[in-house]
Amino acid sequence: MSLVDHGRTGGEEDAVALLLAERDSLRRFVTGLIGRDPHTVEDVVQETMLRAWQLAPLLEWRERPIRMWLFRVARNLVADRVRRNRAVPIGVTPDDFAAATTASVPDHAEEVGDRRVLVEALYALAPAHREAVARVHLLGQTGEDVARTLGVPRGTVKSRTHHGIRALRDELGARGLAGPAGDAGRGRTAA
Repeated sequence: MSLVDHGRTGGEEDAVALLLAERDSLRRFVTGLIGRDPHTVEDVVQETMLRAWQLAPLLEWRERPIRMWLFRVARNLVADRVRRNRAVPIGVTPDDFAAATTASVPDHAEEVGDRRVLVEALYALAPAHREAVARVHLLGQTGEDVARTLGVPRGTVKSRTHHGIRALRDELGARGLAGPAGDAGRGRTAA
C-alpha cells in the first residue's frame, strides 16, 4: 500500500507515521556520511522526506522497504552537496586568491582628505574658471556643450578651462601638494 493509499483510506496519520518512523535511522545514516554538522544533516533529511512525500504515488511501500529508497536518495543528495562545494570556477587558480588577499586596500580617510583639499582649491578659483573646470573635468561635458549651456563661444570655454587648471595647479602647489612628475612645468614657458 502506498503513502497516498493510506491517505485515501482515512489513515493519513498512519502514512505520515510510516514516513517519520524512518526519520531517526535516516538522520543517523546521513550523519555517518557527512559528519556531525546538524544543520546540513537536517537539510538532507528534510529534502529526502520531501521527495518521498512528493513521489509517494510512485513508491510501493508494501513490496519493498522504503528505508533503502530513502537511504539512496539521501546518499545522492550528500554526493551532490560535496560536488557543489568542491566546484572551482573555471579560470580561477589558487594564485588568483593569493593576489587578491595581498592587494592593498585604499585608504578612504586619505581619499576624503584629498577631496576636501581639491574642493577648497576649486573654491579659490574665479567663478567663471571654476564652472568651466567643473563642467569639463568633473562632469565630463564637452567644450561645445559647456559653451552652449553658458552662452559663450567655445574658445572662451577652452581658455577658461586652461587658465582654471593652471590656477588650480598653482593653488594645490601652494598647499604643498605636488601633481604627477610631468605636471610641474606644464602650461608654462621656460624663462
